[in-house]
Amino acid sequence: MTTAQATLEAPSRIARPGGKAPYLHQVDLFRLVTFACVILIHVVGATNFAQDVGANAVETPLHFTREAFFALTGFVLVFQNRGREIAPSDFWRKRLPLVATPYLAWSMFFWAFSLVTGTQQPDSLEASMRLLLKDLVTGGAWYHLYFLLVTMQVYLLFPWIMKLLRATEGKHKWLLLGSGVLQAGVTLFMTYQPFGVGYETITHLYATVLPYQFYTLFGAVVAMHFEAVHAWVGRHRLLLGGALVAVLAGTEWYYLRTVHSGTFPQVASDPFQPYLIPWFLAVIAAIYAFSTWWSGRRREGSGGARLVSWAANRSFSIFLVHPLALAFLGPLIPHVAERFGAPWLSVIIYFATIALTIVMVEVLRRLPGSQALTGRPRLRLAKAAA
Repeated sequence: MTTAQATLEAPSRIARPGGKAPYLHQVDLFRLVTFACVILIHVVGATNFAQDVGANAVETPLHFTREAFFALTGFVLVFQNRGREIAPSDFWRKRLPLVATPYLAWSMFFWAFSLVTGTQQPDSLEASMRLLLKDLVTGGAWYHLYFLLVTMQVYLLFPWIMKLLRATEGKHKWLLLGSGVLQAGVTLFMTYQPFGVGYETITHLYATVLPYQFYTLFGAVVAMHFEAVHAWVGRHRLLLGGALVAVLAGTEWYYLRTVHSGTFPQVASDPFQPYLIPWFLAVIAAIYAFSTWWSGRRREGSGGARLVSWAANRSFSIFLVHPLALAFLGPLIPHVAERFGAPWLSVIIYFATIALTIVMVEVLRRLPGSQALTGRPRLRLAKAAA
């Protein structure tokens, strides 16, 4: 059996009842790697000055996380549903509460948290309630909640995405080409705002599906052609790895060139810079290639398999909770910086954030209301021990 054949067969080893799509273990690892990078970019941002050239050079490639997640969302939704008819009302009733409930719970929590800590100081109760309403509409209660808001938009659009994919069967490359052109136009608009367009308008766009539509469709199209794409990836891992290194080098060169031309580092590394589009595609493909390599060698019941499954089960919970853990660690950052300096400050706070987040998630998963706070059902103590 060739490596490509082994890789292609790996996703189908676990049959699922009811004609469901096979479980793809590479998706677990893909999700885990991406969430680890989400925490890393937030820690780097919290432990360095906003205009630090080196810190922004690290953050620049890490911006792929949001695009990777929407590509993964489009992929998973289509892979699970490509062989069935979608009833919009049933789909929304099943999917939307999984995201809407944690979104509402954490938006209200962080709204209250910002009032208590003084991050936000409205003049009156009425102003405070207006702030809450604005946060709910814009995803602005905390810096990571926009992701949930956009995910709900993807869920709302998904029945029509499936219709579009079926209507354009045989022409998906043209669908992606058109979507890619639109993506380039949107990022150009967000980066180089036309005269008369306010900055606030641009900042609200990132909480809409528009800047992520190409990556969602990209993942969806890959899912429609999963077998062919999966086999191709298995045959071309070295090519994808080489492309990753080359595009990363080009991305960092362009970032430094932009900075040296007089652009502020934070602006040069903005996640919606058009020059980042090739990098986003390269890193998404490379992580999937690595994940399939791991999946093809995965052994059920091994320590690595159990660790990835455990982490994947908690990945959404960790995403929801980690900004709070980082906020709790905030007062320690100056003391750690004084004692260890850069880059050890970022390394120490990174692992401390992961550790504190896991502790908080394990506690929240065992409390009533776990579904709202962690996006996952409550763990019973006996079940957790087993």
